[in-house]
Amino acid sequence: MKIEKRLIRFITRMNWALLILSSIVGFALSSPAFARGIVLGGLIVTINFHLLSRTLHRSLTPPYVASTSVILVKYYIRFIFSGVIIFFLITRQVVNPLGLIVGLSVVVASMMLAAFLEMSKLNTEEAV
Repeated sequence: MKIEKRLIRFITRMNWALLILSSIVGFALSSPAFARGIVLGGLIVTINFHLLSRTLHRSLTPPYVASTSVILVKYYIRFIFSGVIIFFLITRQVVNPLGLIVGLSVVVASMMLAAFLEMSKLNTEEAV
Protein backbone atom coordinates (compact mmCIF):
# COMPACT_ATOMS: atom_id res chain seq x y z
CA MET A 1 0.00 0.00 0.00
CA LYS A 2 1.27 3.45 -0.81
CA ILE A 3 2.47 5.54 2.08
CA GLU A 4 -0.03 8.33 1.32
CA LYS A 5 -3.05 6.04 1.50
CA ARG A 6 -1.71 4.38 4.63
CA LEU A 7 -1.18 7.76 6.33
CA ILE A 8 -4.62 9.06 5.39
CA ARG A 9 -6.29 5.89 6.64
CA PHE A 10 -4.26 6.01 9.88
CA ILE A 11 -5.03 9.68 10.49
CA THR A 12 -8.74 9.19 9.75
CA ARG A 13 -9.00 6.28 12.18
CA MET A 14 -6.89 8.01 14.80
CA ASN A 15 -9.08 11.14 14.55
CA TRP A 16 -12.10 9.12 15.65
CA ALA A 17 -10.14 7.22 18.30
CA LEU A 18 -8.70 10.41 19.82
CA LEU A 19 -12.11 12.10 19.66
CA ILE A 20 -13.75 9.23 21.54
CA LEU A 21 -10.90 8.97 24.07
CA SER A 22 -10.74 12.72 24.74
CA SER A 23 -14.53 12.90 25.02
CA ILE A 24 -14.62 10.13 27.60
CA VAL A 25 -11.82 11.77 29.59
CA GLY A 26 -13.51 15.16 29.23
CA PHE A 27 -16.87 13.95 30.54
CA ALA A 28 -15.17 12.06 33.38
CA LEU A 29 -12.85 14.82 34.57
CA SER A 30 -14.28 18.20 33.60
CA SER A 31 -17.39 20.30 33.45
CA PRO A 32 -20.15 19.49 30.95
CA ALA A 33 -19.45 22.65 28.92
CA PHE A 34 -15.77 21.77 28.61
CA ALA A 35 -16.60 18.21 27.57
CA ARG A 36 -19.16 19.47 25.02
CA GLY A 37 -16.42 21.70 23.63
CA ILE A 38 -14.15 18.70 23.18
CA VAL A 39 -16.87 16.66 21.49
CA LEU A 40 -18.19 19.39 19.19
CA GLY A 41 -14.74 20.73 18.30
CA GLY A 42 -13.53 17.23 17.53
CA LEU A 43 -16.58 16.54 15.39
CA ILE A 44 -16.16 19.78 13.44
CA VAL A 45 -12.51 19.19 12.64
CA THR A 46 -12.85 15.45 11.98
CA ILE A 47 -15.76 15.92 9.58
CA ASN A 48 -13.89 18.76 7.85
CA PHE A 49 -10.83 16.52 7.44
CA HIS A 50 -12.96 13.75 5.97
CA LEU A 51 -14.70 16.13 3.55
CA LEU A 52 -11.39 17.69 2.49
CA SER A 53 -9.89 14.26 1.88
CA ARG A 54 -12.89 13.23 -0.19
CA THR A 55 -12.86 16.48 -2.18
CA LEU A 56 -9.15 16.16 -2.97
CA HIS A 57 -9.46 12.51 -3.90
CA ARG A 58 -12.39 13.13 -6.25
CA SER A 59 -10.93 16.30 -7.71
CA LEU A 60 -7.45 14.99 -8.39
CA THR A 61 -8.25 11.50 -9.66
CA PRO A 62 -8.46 11.19 -13.45
CA PRO A 63 -10.52 11.36 -15.64
CA TYR A 64 -12.40 14.11 -13.76
CA VAL A 65 -9.61 16.41 -12.64
CA ALA A 66 -11.10 19.60 -11.20
CA SER A 67 -9.53 23.01 -11.40
CA THR A 68 -7.76 24.52 -8.42
CA SER A 69 -10.41 27.23 -8.10
CA VAL A 70 -13.17 24.64 -7.61
CA ILE A 71 -11.18 22.94 -4.86
CA LEU A 72 -10.47 26.27 -3.15
CA VAL A 73 -14.11 27.39 -3.33
CA LYS A 74 -15.23 24.17 -1.63
CA TYR A 75 -12.50 24.60 0.98
CA TYR A 76 -13.49 28.18 1.78
CA ILE A 77 -17.18 27.30 1.97
CA ARG A 78 -16.36 24.61 4.55
CA PHE A 79 -14.05 27.02 6.37
CA ILE A 80 -16.69 29.76 6.60
CA PHE A 81 -19.40 27.29 7.62
CA SER A 82 -17.15 25.91 10.38
CA GLY A 83 -16.35 29.44 11.55
CA VAL A 84 -20.05 30.28 11.81
CA ILE A 85 -20.72 27.11 13.81
CA ILE A 86 -17.81 27.85 16.16
CA PHE A 87 -18.98 31.45 16.55
CA PHE A 88 -22.47 30.37 17.57
CA LEU A 89 -21.18 27.68 19.92
CA ILE A 90 -19.05 30.23 21.76
CA THR A 91 -21.46 33.19 21.74
CA ARG A 92 -24.42 31.08 22.89
CA GLN A 93 -22.16 29.63 25.62
CA VAL A 94 -22.88 26.06 24.56
CA VAL A 95 -19.22 25.11 24.99
CA ASN A 96 -16.20 26.19 26.95
CA PRO A 97 -13.75 27.83 24.49
CA LEU A 98 -10.77 25.94 25.94
CA GLY A 99 -12.60 22.64 25.53
CA LEU A 100 -13.38 23.63 21.96
CA ILE A 101 -9.69 24.29 21.31
CA VAL A 102 -8.83 20.86 22.71
CA GLY A 103 -11.44 19.28 20.44
CA LEU A 104 -10.23 21.22 17.41
CA SER A 105 -6.73 19.86 18.06
CA VAL A 106 -7.74 16.24 17.41
CA VAL A 107 -6.62 16.19 13.77
CA VAL A 108 -3.35 17.95 14.57
CA ALA A 109 -2.62 15.36 17.26
CA SER A 110 -3.43 12.56 14.81
CA MET A 111 -1.12 14.03 12.18
CA MET A 112 1.70 14.46 14.68
CA LEU A 113 1.27 10.88 15.87
CA ALA A 114 1.30 9.61 12.27
CA ALA A 115 4.44 11.61 11.48
CA PHE A 116 6.15 10.33 14.64
CA LEU A 117 5.30 6.71 13.82
CA GLU A 118 6.49 7.06 10.21
CA MET A 119 9.75 8.65 11.36
CA SER A 120 10.30 5.84 13.85
CA LYS A 121 9.68 3.29 11.06
CA LEU A 122 12.23 5.03 8.85
CA ASN A 123 14.78 5.14 11.66
CA THR A 124 14.21 1.45 12.38
CA GLU A 125 14.66 0.53 8.70
CA GLU A 126 17.89 2.55 8.50
CA ALA A 127 19.27 0.80 11.57
CA VAL A 128 18.81 -2.65 10.02
